[in-house]
Amino acid sequence: MAGSTRRIVAGVDGSAPSKAALGWAIGQARLTGASVDAVMAWLPPAIYAPVAGCDADVEGCYRKALGDLITEVASLEPHPPVQPVLGEGHPAEVLLDAARDADLLVVGSRGRGGFASAVIGSVSLQCVLHARCPVLVLRDGHEGQGRD
Repeated sequence: MAGSTRRIVAGVDGSAPSKAALGWAIGQARLTGASVDAVMAWLPPAIYAPVAGCDADVEGCYRKALGDLITEVASLEPHPPVQPVLGEGHPAEVLLDAARDADLLVVGSRGRGGFASAVIGSVSLQCVLHARCPVLVLRDGHEGQGRD
């Protein structure tokens, strides 16, 4: 990883593959001394609301869901800094923008919007094709904590 400040971006949407991606990013950051940005995108009006009954403040609900997800996944102590990043827009665009100066982008193979039979989702494919940094697409069932 280049530079003195290492940063890993993990795309999260609350799905099991995205939780695995965040867990992997945290494990890798622990090994490399990097920080982690947990990035979640939202589009108003939200088709998917992460918390029931959040019609009035959709962005606030996403912010809370992101914080809860980080708390759930980053349960090992000590863990590297994990910064919640909430972006408005299409998930691929938000992730690509967040990872512009990152050392690594980690995403799940499929998130909430994909077809169950798809090997790679449209967001992860866009990240692989357009990111300025290396991209790790974590396949389902590969929930390990970082690799050396």
